[in-house]
Amino acid sequence: MVSATFRFYGELNDFLARERRGRSFAAPCARAATTKHMIEALGVPHTEVELVLLNGESRGLDDILEEGDRIAVYPRFTTFDVADVARLDQRPPGRVRFVADAHLGGLARLLRMAGFDTIYRNTLNDAEVEAIALDDGRAVLTRDRELLKRRGIAYGCYVRALKAEAQLREVAERFGLAERMRPFTLCLSCNAPLRPIAKAEVRDRLPPRVAATQDEFSTCDRCHGVFWKGSHWRRMAGVLNEIHYLPGRAIR
Repeated sequence: MVSATFRFYGELNDFLARERRGRSFAAPCARAATTKHMIEALGVPHTEVELVLLNGESRGLDDILEEGDRIAVYPRFTTFDVADVARLDQRPPGRVRFVADAHLGGLARLLRMAGFDTIYRNTLNDAEVEAIALDDGRAVLTRDRELLKRRGIAYGCYVRALKAEAQLREVAERFGLAERMRPFTLCLSCNAPLRPIAKAEVRDRLPPRVAATQDEFSTCDRCHGVFWKGSHWRRMAGVLNEIHYLPGRAIR
């Protein structure tokens, strides 16, 4: 067994035991332990780490730790000057897709509303979330740090906010979603694409007040839900505009 010295920065300290926060501390390392193994053994999911310095040099998560090693671990959005060092990749390649755990149903609906493919079922267990993330290359959204430590999860986010709208802002900032939103293109219930549909085709499925006041509709071919720009749409458009806003590009 060897001993290494660790120092965690910023919000990563939230995951540590109180006596280890904001300071350097020595910790015993298991034989042939990697940086990733020890970071997670100390309580920090690897998905929350953007930069690791091993003895002052930028490294990945797979180095075998040796006696006397010093490891500095940084989160995303630090003020540390990282221009000349390699950051860890926190975002899947291509368009980001998500799988949300059973406690984030409200966030999942908002992400779908913003146009992001998000798998959510309140019956999913941790093993199922891991399998979906691994098979589809999805980022995991959760408030369970232990879930993010599972071997098959390469990308994810520990969601700190408690309210769904604040969670959406947090995830949008973390994954750079603002400029890639495609609002109101996915079904909120089943995540399938929506398509425009003529009013005449859905008139018999509309409440009388909606039929009298609305003319534009979309539908989901999977669950056959019908959607229109009512009061709920306007409120959610306001939430998305706060994230997406650029002059002249408001969601309408």
